[in-house]
Formats: sequence, structure tokens, C-alpha cells
Amino acid sequence: MPSTIIVGGFFGDEGKGKIVAHIAQQDKATIIARGGVGPNAGHTVEVGDKKYGVRMVPSGFIYPHAKLMIGSGVLVDPRVFAHELEVLGCRDRTFVDSRCGIIEEEHIYKDKHDDHLSKTVGSTGSGCGPANSDRVMRTARLAKDVPELAPYITDVAQNVNDAIDAGESVVIEGTQGFGISLYYGNYPFVTSKDTSASQMAADVGVGPTKIDDVVVVFKAFPTRVGEGPFPTELTHDQSIAMGIQEFGTVTHRERRIGTWDGKMARYSAMINGCTAIAITGVDHIDKDVFGIKEYSKLTPKVREFLEQIESDTGCPVGIISTGPEQSQIIDIRSEL
Repeated sequence: MPSTIIVGGFFGDEGKGKIVAHIAQQDKATIIARGGVGPNAGHTVEVGDKKYGVRMVPSGFIYPHAKLMIGSGVLVDPRVFAHELEVLGCRDRTFVDSRCGIIEEEHIYKDKHDDHLSKTVGSTGSGCGPANSDRVMRTARLAKDVPELAPYITDVAQNVNDAIDAGESVVIEGTQGFGISLYYGNYPFVTSKDTSASQMAADVGVGPTKIDDVVVVFKAFPTRVGEGPFPTELTHDQSIAMGIQEFGTVTHRERRIGTWDGKMARYSAMINGCTAIAITGVDHIDKDVFGIKEYSKLTPKVREFLEQIESDTGCPVGIISTGPEQSQIIDIRSEL
């Protein structure tokens, strides 16, 4: 498909980074464009014995032939951006839309010291909420106003639309998850904007008629960082007994662990306009499938779980992740 949007179906932390990187490589993307809120979202990508945690640069950076672009709807922290360019070595192919809002030090201070944001909502403290507030009030600086970003400034919308019109493969990378959407999540325990596929298209300047595929990423066991309702949440002891313990990429706070939520998954698939599901963490459903790369080798227990997902959501499963490393994946999209 020439244009694919990838978004999270639960509360974030679904493993989108790995799925984005895989699809970018598999589909030979020429552009990976990032939508979403800003550096409050962390994506983890594991390649061999290396683990990368990225907050600004698209997580498909490991595919070396794609240009990496940050859409105009994304907030940019120049300090985080500069650090990632240095660490990831992708300076020559990374671009920022001139209209991106800028996170200032004062935004980070407000985020960390506002009791409602830091204690009630459980904000990451990265400054995104206050920065988006200033953007709405039309007082925020934009990327075009920041000298150190000058070498990376471009019109992302024009680039992405030109690539789609030319029949090239474009991946639009979402951040966070459906459950913390400002519009559709558990308000007020949400992020500072919508996180659905429609928003990601708008963030990079692509109209809905130009989107071919929407891949919604679910984790076999939903997780959540921060406050808010979590209907299927397990106790800490229960999750430890299952061998599951995770920490947020940005906050390093321990993630809350739950069991599969078919009702939420179905609603998420509907709002996002899902055409295919990517499911991660199936090795926690049955450890015997850890690292498997062939669908025929999946155990009956996991196949039954995949059937349940398709029944719950009304959407086909196209990608199955059997472990954290980049190569531990089964892609059956071509068979759908």
C-alpha cells in the first residue's frame, strides 16, 4: 500500500515502534512521517543486542533508505531533537515541518509543577500540555522561529503528498494510544490532543482519501502509565506471577498491566478505521511461540487468541510479534 497509518489501539506502549520499523522495511518506505503529540511519547526499537528509545525522531529510523519527517501537528523540543540526531546518526535525512510548535523550558516547568497535570492526570512532565495550550492561544513559537532547527526545516505536507502521488510507499507513524485520546479516551486522564488515525493524517497534512491502510497495534496484555480507569487491570502480584513487568520509555515509571479488553479493542478499531491489526506480546499468551517467525508454527493456544481478536474487533490480524527483537515477527498482510 502506498500510504499506511500505524496507531496504538489501547493506552500506548503497544509496541508501535517495532511495527513501524518493520512495515517501513517491508514496504520500502521512502518517507516515514511522525504525527502525534510530541516528546511525551517514547518508542522502543530493539535490533539485535541494541535497544533504542526515541521520543522525537520517527521510530522507523532503522530503515536507512527513508526520509524521516516530523509533521506540523507535532510539538518539538529542540533539545530532545538534537540529542536524538546525535545518538541515532540520522541527521542528513531528518526534517521538521516549519509549522511545528516548540516546547520551551517554561512549558516543562509548568507541566511538572502543576498539581492537576502531575498528580491527578499523571503527565510525563515533558511540557506538551502547556505547549499545546500556548499553541491554541496563538502565542507559541514555531519551528521556523528557531535558528538551530533551520537546517531541518521543510514542508512535510508537500513532501508526503508528492510521494503518495508518485506511488511511493509512505508510513505515517502515530504515538500514544487510543485510550488516552483527548476526544475518545478516559477524560481527564488523557493526553493534550486526539491520538486516532484521523489525527495522524491531519498532523502530517494528508487528506483521508489518500490513506490506503490503517494498522492498529494492540498488545496481548494492555498496559498503562499514569492515572485513569483501567477495566482489565491486574494487581501487581498477578502481573509479576505472569512474568510481566514493564517500565515506560519516557517516564521509567512501572506500567500498569491488564488482560485483553475486547470491548475497547472493537471501539478503537472502529474509530481508527482499522484495515489490519498488528498484535504484540503473544509470547506472553504462550511462551512456546517466543521468537517464532512462521505462522504455521504458532501453537493452538495462540491461534485461538488470534481468532478471538478478530472476532472482537471485526478486523483481520496481519502482523504478529512473537518477541521484542525486530526480527521476531510474522507478517501475513499479503494473505489478507
